[in-house]
Amino acid sequence: MTPPESEAARRWTLVAAVVGSGMAFVDGTIVNVALPAIQRAMNATTADAQWVMESYALLLSALLLVGGVLGDHYGRRRVFIIGAVVFTLASLGCAASESMTWLIGMRALQGFGAALLIPGSLSLITSAFPKERRGAAIGTWSAFSGITAAIGPVLGGFLVEHVSWHWAFLVNLPLGIVLIAICYWRVPESKGVDAGHIDIVGAVLATIGLAGVIYALIEAPLHGWVSPAVLTSAVVGVAGLAIFVVVEMRIAAPMLPLGLFRDRDFAGANVLTLLLYASLGGSLFFVPLNLIQVQGYGATGAGASLLPFIVIMFALSRWTGRLVDVVGARLPLIVGPTLAGAGFALYALPGVGGSYWTTFFPAACVLGLGMSITIAPLTTTVMNALSPDLAGTASGVNNAVSRVAGLLAIAVFGIVLTQGFDAALREGLASGIPADVVQSVMAQKAKLAGIEVTNEAARHAIDGAFVAGFRRVMLLSAGLAVLSAIAAGLMIRPSPKPKSM
Repeated sequence: MTPPESEAARRWTLVAAVVGSGMAFVDGTIVNVALPAIQRAMNATTADAQWVMESYALLLSALLLVGGVLGDHYGRRRVFIIGAVVFTLASLGCAASESMTWLIGMRALQGFGAALLIPGSLSLITSAFPKERRGAAIGTWSAFSGITAAIGPVLGGFLVEHVSWHWAFLVNLPLGIVLIAICYWRVPESKGVDAGHIDIVGAVLATIGLAGVIYALIEAPLHGWVSPAVLTSAVVGVAGLAIFVVVEMRIAAPMLPLGLFRDRDFAGANVLTLLLYASLGGSLFFVPLNLIQVQGYGATGAGASLLPFIVIMFALSRWTGRLVDVVGARLPLIVGPTLAGAGFALYALPGVGGSYWTTFFPAACVLGLGMSITIAPLTTTVMNALSPDLAGTASGVNNAVSRVAGLLAIAVFGIVLTQGFDAALREGLASGIPADVVQSVMAQKAKLAGIEVTNEAARHAIDGAFVAGFRRVMLLSAGLAVLSAIAAGLMIRPSPKPKSM
């Protein structure tokens, strides 16, 4: 075993952290681009496509805080390797899927693996590097995370378009094997000196509560809110979350320390995170569906469409970090989300057709600028709100909030889009389209823009209906982004002593 203090061990630990977190981060973006192909290949509904994303996000959101504690207890390298093995095998299971049920189950298993990988990556860096070098190591980790985020959608789109959607998952296999080998032979083991208790009850209640609420939100548009299954899952979900809050308030070592939210800055930063990341995660789920199924983009083009968003965030990250030192965090946290709201509003403008450069490109640029101004001040506010001893907990809670926000938003936005789609579709089909074509379209209504039809007028009505629903989603996202800016203005304290350049 390489000694923990050696430079070689530190380098290999950083490589393992980058590869592990990169696998988990990229998987979401790749799958987003692959969803239209998966939906078409398996004749699936839009609700099924939502579950492919939500099953992963559900397990990741519910178990993220527990994953870090498991590493502190049983060994960070050991838990990280287990996460890599689970994630890699689940990726193979996803690639081999022949039904949506199996694919959704394997995606949930991937989410469990990711819940061990993501907190484990930063824990490994923290344990391997001394305090004076830790910032540079985390900066390197963040930079490569940005690069993988940029490459992921383009690579995924290329594989889906030129090979098969199965390769959106198979790409994880060589990465997973290399990662496991690096960890086993080159990464030293470490444990937390004061590892907290594992809140199993909290993890189970969070999973049940979120699963019940998400199931009700996704299935209600298909089966109705008074459906026994929907109603039961909603009641179980709300009750589970309510009991979760009670348990977390009473136990000695909760996975979600609710007392942290007494700090005004910490509470404000997390309210902003909940609203802004709901708008981001919920809306961007539907962008590839619009681009591929309505606008006629290939999977590669759809993946590349968000490159301006990612490149702008990557390019401006250091500048926005220094901006906090000059004006404090509050002003950027008002301006950034407001600009992001303008970006979402620009996404609501395009109809069907038109050049990318005059339709979706301006929206991606403005959204990227807004998020660039927001992220560094938000992270700084979260980390500075509490004492240094609670920095890891603060970061973990904020990360979990952002994940839960996206998880809930995809389900809620699906309802908003479906309602807009249904209303516009009924109107569009009432313009002299043959009755048998209308009947065929309505039988496939749950697929939204994935409806298969040869009648040109019906196709035009379907595309227009999806755009109508998509516009509602983007305007809702814009509203949530502006609300997050208002929350920052009301809750986050002004910086007492802004520095000069």
